[in-house]
Amino acid sequence: MYPNLYYAFKDLFHIDWKPLRFINSFGFFVALSFILAAVTLAAELRRKGKEGLLYPTEISVVVGKPATFTELLLNFLLGFVLGYKILALFIMNSSVTDDPQAFIFSGLGSWPAGIILGLLFAAVKWWEKNKQKLPKPELRKIRFWPHDRVGELTIIALIFGLLGAKLFDIFENWSDFVKNPSSYIFSPAGLTFYGGLICAALAIWYYAKRHKIGFWHLNDAAAPGLMLAYAVGRIGCHVAGDGDWGIVNTHPKLFSWLPNWMWAYNYPHNVNEAGVRIAGCLDTKYCNQLPQPVYPTPLYETIICLVLFLILWSLRKRLKIPGTLFAVYLMLNGIERFFIEKIRVNVRMHFLGLHPTQAELVSSLLFISGVIIFVVLRRNPPPVKE
Repeated sequence: MYPNLYYAFKDLFHIDWKPLRFINSFGFFVALSFILAAVTLAAELRRKGKEGLLYPTEISVVVGKPATFTELLLNFLLGFVLGYKILALFIMNSSVTDDPQAFIFSGLGSWPAGIILGLLFAAVKWWEKNKQKLPKPELRKIRFWPHDRVGELTIIALIFGLLGAKLFDIFENWSDFVKNPSSYIFSPAGLTFYGGLICAALAIWYYAKRHKIGFWHLNDAAAPGLMLAYAVGRIGCHVAGDGDWGIVNTHPKLFSWLPNWMWAYNYPHNVNEAGVRIAGCLDTKYCNQLPQPVYPTPLYETIICLVLFLILWSLRKRLKIPGTLFAVYLMLNGIERFFIEKIRVNVRMHFLGLHPTQAELVSSLLFISGVIIFVVLRRNPPPVKE
């Protein structure tokens, strides 16, 4: 397992470059998943725009004005945060930054780096606005197509997705959270996918309504990318060993040609530091592995969801009724997660005399929602052009 890219590059390419330890493996694949989702979303929105299914909106903006105090202040604050935390990782004493995650969530940082980078960001903003300054500012109308807003949509999905994922993880582990709330709030670990999906969906729904983007067309355009992002994100879970593994698997291997790590895996050097210490490991961190091998469920989900992505991608032009592709996504997502829970470690809930996991409950609701949406839209299809 590779808790960060330093371990990966050292093992795979024999490159011993210390700064790579600041790049968390899970975070790297999460970032990659958002990029891929944004690319597929932009491609689909652009296609729908060319087919006349989506249309642009016009906004009035004043051009030619110099940078305002608020703009300069916001750029300074952004640069300060990046310098105080991120740049500090590379310039401060290694004894302080040896645990990058703990450092990021602490109050420590480099004031000089923060101030210098903040002033640099503010200066760049002032220079850009000054270069575009006109003798007399003008009011102009600018047309924005839905695919022009993918950057904003991605940022909204990132912010509310991470917030929702953290909140749902807290609800799922409420008893532990009450005992030690700070360890949950300020920890980079513990993110629940469905919490992120629900909160991000609500935020994007509000954004789409405000900017008059066809709701069902936006959902259809996002569906393949959501499945692809989930598949790639699960690679991060597997590579880092973040605890999203399966139950203990001591059954004989089904196929002789199958590598052991694809059937039953101990997750050595996992980022959660779960299990027992590995004999001979000299590192100060990430020296644990599970005492018994488990099903590598993140790997299974990656494979399954890549196949489901290809299915959704092949259906995107065939399902003509807006919203039906998204309904299929909800059904496929629900089925996949419900059945993977059968071999996955998770917290059980008490619900109407049953003991489902949170993911089983949510996945069931998603599947039912998908069926209802598909049937309703088939019977009462919305206008193809919104």
